[in-house]
Amino acid sequence: MSKKISGAEYPLSKIFSSDFDYVIPSYQRPYAWTVDQASELFDDLYDFYVREKEDTYFLGSIVLIKEEGKPYSEVIDGQQRLTTLTILLSSITSNLSGDLRSDFENYIREPGRASQGLKPKPRLSLRERDREFFTKHVQSLDFDTLLGLDPAGLDNESQKNIQSNSRLLLDRLKNTFGSDADKLCAFGAFLVQRCFLVAVSTPSQQSAFRVFSVLNNRGLDLLPSDIVKADVIGRIAPARQDEFTEKWEELEVQTGRNGFNDLFGHIRMIYAREKAKRALLEEFKEHVLSVVATPEDLIEKVLEPYADSYLIAKSQQYVSTKNAEDVNRLLKWLNRIDNSDWLPPAILFLSQKKDHPEYVLWFFTKLERLAAYLHICAKNVNQRIERYAEVIASLQAPHSKDAPAVSVELTKAEIDEMKEALDGKIYELTARRRNYLILRLDSFLSDGAATYDPTLLTIEHVLPQTVSDGSEWERLWPDPDGRKSWVHRIANLVPLTQKRNSKAQNFDFDTKKTAYFGGKRGVSSYVLTTQVLKTAEWTPSVVDQRQKDLLEVLIDRWELA
Repeated sequence: MSKKISGAEYPLSKIFSSDFDYVIPSYQRPYAWTVDQASELFDDLYDFYVREKEDTYFLGSIVLIKEEGKPYSEVIDGQQRLTTLTILLSSITSNLSGDLRSDFENYIREPGRASQGLKPKPRLSLRERDREFFTKHVQSLDFDTLLGLDPAGLDNESQKNIQSNSRLLLDRLKNTFGSDADKLCAFGAFLVQRCFLVAVSTPSQQSAFRVFSVLNNRGLDLLPSDIVKADVIGRIAPARQDEFTEKWEELEVQTGRNGFNDLFGHIRMIYAREKAKRALLEEFKEHVLSVVATPEDLIEKVLEPYADSYLIAKSQQYVSTKNAEDVNRLLKWLNRIDNSDWLPPAILFLSQKKDHPEYVLWFFTKLERLAAYLHICAKNVNQRIERYAEVIASLQAPHSKDAPAVSVELTKAEIDEMKEALDGKIYELTARRRNYLILRLDSFLSDGAATYDPTLLTIEHVLPQTVSDGSEWERLWPDPDGRKSWVHRIANLVPLTQKRNSKAQNFDFDTKKTAYFGGKRGVSSYVLTTQVLKTAEWTPSVVDQRQKDLLEVLIDRWELA
């Protein structure tokens, strides 16, 4: 048996063929891509499809434990892409008919060929826990049943992600191609013919994990900032090279090696005002180095002020005789957002106006609200980048406290969308989004004084998701539709600093309060939970009023009126 590592670039028509029989081992993490990643993948693919008529699209690499000449492939790295691509191909196939449908089905399921010893089976087998679910709904093209399932009834987050990504991709295909099967088929043909993955294979598990580690661990390899440094310092007069090398290295020490490289990405965004389409080094040279007059200017007029602003924003270390505490509190909440797309406008603004504390407070109040809107309303990376680019553009024009950069303000449509999301089924948001919202609301109720450790946070329902026959809950909430409409909304949710107790979820209200919500001492560190502990009963009218009260707090503090 050959023990060598092999790697080759294959089109998806080959990736999803009888040459590979993918199995996700049980030790792998669950399918974790949310609508953010699935939306970004579709947008990037479709943008390339429209823009490039002949070139090929590179989807990255996958690492497999696979013997040469045998299709069985244990996936060490690439589960998320293979699963999402399968959902996309299945979504396309489900919208085709006749021979076209049969053709595309071959990329989802091995039809079987007795002469070659191939049995009919899906081309991708997920972890055992999700395998049957994925096969039954996605690979069998039964999307109607899948989308009709109540997300709260699904077994785990992986299955919820499969459902939500299926819904998203089906909607994107419908909105993009309508009922035009020929155009849809052409896009499908682009996927299987012009989209490529590199498959790295080795028959040894030890070797496969070593390859995975090398591909995903940068260590101290050269970063784009290192290469820019060599180019920039090399163009400075020899007599001043030591001076500017010291300046450069001091910035790198202050921000950290990886932080300094991240700063280069944020600076690229400030200059380009669009999502990166190529490697950072290439785009930094195109958008930044080409327009900065001299290498000395790059260091003194770009890197130094932007690095200072980056450290203020990341470390919440704004210093001023006025408003510093409030500004740093807002920066703390911005850093809780699960992306850093807000940093370029923050860096640019601080580099310009940090000595104007009243304007600084105004701007970061608006920026935190904008970031919260994009986060809670599940805007994907392309939508976020486009929206923050508008803010950067306005900051690059003259602005001041008297004539502020108004693009950081929410539009009327954005306010309406945010209010609708806040009044919706909050529990069905991803864990990061609902946790952020619950903690932000709690901070508003505590007037910003509370501090939180999100690693200890769980969100629980007061009215349980499942109501037992003959229980007190059924007596208080006799209407099943009424229970369903309220159970996941913000009024019915409480934050706790303890692990979930599956046995406690169906306790009656008084028992929940005394034995579960209040903890050992009968108190809670969260205002939201304390309010519930002080509530005598949990009826539809109580929850309705609580919903109105909490929404009023959010609308008031985020200025959504």
